[in-house]
Amino acid sequence: MYAFIWRKLPFGLVGKLTGSVLLVAATVALLWYVAFPWAEPLLPFDDVQVESGVPAETGGGDPVTVETPAGDEHELPYDTDQNNPAPPSPSR
Repeated sequence: MYAFIWRKLPFGLVGKLTGSVLLVAATVALLWYVAFPWAEPLLPFDDVQVESGVPAETGGGDPVTVETPAGDEHELPYDTDQNNPAPPSPSR
């Protein structure tokens, strides 16, 4: 198919290169402005639902308290209060 298109483009090598660039640009524009906007509502990329199990704030003055979910009481093996990891051990 590409050989057929290459043979049909006019004006020698310069015309074939220019015509190829124009055909690629037209194809990209057609996809960008026609095909992708048509297909966007059919794709699930914007259908995001995040649920934390904690009720959202109602807008009143009462703060929302966050309770630790059951089964999430494990101890982390690293410090979460600072961002300074321990220096590497000299044994290596």
